[in-house]
Amino acid sequence: MARTDFAFHHSFRVRWSETDAQGVVFNARYLDYADIAITEYWRQCGIRLVNRDEPLEFHVKKATVTWFAPIKPDEMIEVMARTIKTGRTSMTQFVEIHGHNAEGRDDLRAEVELVSVYVDLDTHRPMVLPEWVPGLFAEFDAKAMETA
Repeated sequence: MARTDFAFHHSFRVRWSETDAQGVVFNARYLDYADIAITEYWRQCGIRLVNRDEPLEFHVKKATVTWFAPIKPDEMIEVMARTIKTGRTSMTQFVEIHGHNAEGRDDLRAEVELVSVYVDLDTHRPMVLPEWVPGLFAEFDAKAMETA
């Protein structure tokens, strides 16, 4: 996707402990970075501010990481997230991880696609997504199109 397709961007620095003996970010950390992206994306969307008493619990059913280039210690990276699909009980969210650069040059390092299922924590069984959830993400993501 183009960077302008994302209304949500978040930057942070890679810590030394996230790297391996090869001097690059350890492969499992890409899912950690996707989790940071989704957590901050949800916060920015205000999902926890709507219907505060309604439990919003999700399990990640599927996570797919596509790697393009290494990330090094102490490097600034930028994560972007958006919702690309909602279903009856699940939603698919897409994360891109870029090297952070001032030149505006594209520096895509990885893509992560996450399928999350809305669940009842007592039974761990899927439940129908609250009707307001897809609209909340769609409205937020539409902001990217307004500024493009």
